[in-house]
Amino acid sequence: MNTTRCAWVTDDPLYIQYHDLEWGVPVNNDNVLFEILVLESFQAGLSWVTILKKRENFRQSFDDFNYYKVALYDESKIIELLNNPGIVRHRKKIEAAIHNAQCFIETQKTFDSFSNYIWQFTDGRQIINQWNTMADVPANTHLSELISIDLKQRGFKFLGSTTVYAYLQAIGIVNDHTTDCICHPNNL
Repeated sequence: MNTTRCAWVTDDPLYIQYHDLEWGVPVNNDNVLFEILVLESFQAGLSWVTILKKRENFRQSFDDFNYYKVALYDESKIIELLNNPGIVRHRKKIEAAIHNAQCFIETQKTFDSFSNYIWQFTDGRQIINQWNTMADVPANTHLSELISIDLKQRGFKFLGSTTVYAYLQAIGIVNDHTTDCICHPNNL
């Protein structure tokens, strides 16, 4: 059986599990969409495996990514998070997560769900790319730029085009598994 995975996957079981079961799989659940949005914004400048290793600590520290609770965090909660070695302790990213929770809720109100909002950009369809190598995979695209601009207009922070593209890959709007990978739709 072919066990070739995308070249970015290491032999770390956490990375393998994330790659095989989550990355590129379509997500419509708003709670998961918010979790990944927060994690992607914290990942900026760091490796994804760093975030994966801290994911459970993030879940505990951010009330299981309950965006209603996160939206109400105050300065004392920010201080608590800044003193938590189990997460990425970056004030601007923490403040952005709180602010983005508020924007997330407002976007839900406008579109009935964040899922409706984010999937409208592709008319609810997944983009399945046919990249042969990871070198072929872009860091951002016209779509990620368009969504990044729209998110910024809605008040979201720490979500530039490259971060948004990683988000689209993580939530399965874009499937960028390489053509030789066991998770590419042609190989399933």
